[in-house]
Amino acid sequence: MKLKLPQYSGKDYVVLILFIVPFTVAMNGVIFGHAYFSKWTMFVLATVITGIAFAIDFVLCGSVAVLLKKRFPLESQVSVRFSFMIVAFIIITGLFLLLLFRGYETIDFYGYTFNEKGFIWAYVCMGIANIFLTFLHEGIARYRDWSLNLRETEELRKAYKQSQLQGLKSQVNPHFLFNSLNSLSSLISEDEDRAEKFLDEMSKVYRYMLRTDDEQMVTLGTELKFIESYIHVLKARYGDGLEVKVSVNDADKQLMMPPLTLQILVENAFSQNMISKSSPLKICIASDDGRSVIVRNNIQPKVVTETMDFEAELDNLIRKYQLLNKPLVVADDGATQRTIRLPLIERKEEAAA
Repeated sequence: MKLKLPQYSGKDYVVLILFIVPFTVAMNGVIFGHAYFSKWTMFVLATVITGIAFAIDFVLCGSVAVLLKKRFPLESQVSVRFSFMIVAFIIITGLFLLLLFRGYETIDFYGYTFNEKGFIWAYVCMGIANIFLTFLHEGIARYRDWSLNLRETEELRKAYKQSQLQGLKSQVNPHFLFNSLNSLSSLISEDEDRAEKFLDEMSKVYRYMLRTDDEQMVTLGTELKFIESYIHVLKARYGDGLEVKVSVNDADKQLMMPPLTLQILVENAFSQNMISKSSPLKICIASDDGRSVIVRNNIQPKVVTETMDFEAELDNLIRKYQLLNKPLVVADDGATQRTIRLPLIERKEEAAA
């Protein structure tokens, strides 16, 4: 297995320099005594050699920290990870110190001989320093993650507000209201019973839109009842040009999703594609494996379309799932059909959010 070196930030290099330089000087003072400060050639050579040894030790300990963080990534495993880190760092540092002390003795560096008391003192100091650096490095990493999460959360909150604004625009969409009233006017003169049914379904649509304005989640079953009314209103205008099939498991109907999610996708489909009796727009809403529901429609693009606006609503829906810290919405555009996979959320997950 190839050992992956850690990626250091500017703060890490600052900590590295601030730690290694004074510690190198202090350690050489322990090893060589007053001679280290009285001979400038010895001072330079010993500082460079010991500094390089400590830098290698720091990088190696950092690599071990990366491996342990990958092995124990959870918050509940922090104490275990720290324990392994401290033990590993002390062992690695002890070996480096032993090699350093014995190495100077072996090459007869300015007549140095191994000093056991000096080695023990240096080992204790390095052990304390390693423990301190472990907590300091973890603190810097946590602060960095916290700052990043704070920025991402703020960006997602802005996106969520934008999504709410888009939802409000959908609620008061003058085109939808105008077309619905036109359909109602035609039905009144043709079939009073159908007109009454249409008015009932239309009122359900607007009641649902207004009622869910401040709700984060609704059940898929609730959303499907709304879509049934929404499709009824649309079919009064498009007739046989619009075909909608719903095939959802009863168990999935108890799972959750953000309100108006299906409406966004249905509107996205019929607003971008041609609709006619000879070439009907076919929309399928069905359960999928892995706690998700798919919305699929055939592709028959309009000559002139407002794709950018409707894709913006889809982007806002994706960001809404991100803000809720849920699995991503997946869109797959094929040659003849578009498939969008929506993750469904269990009630306990929704409560935790």
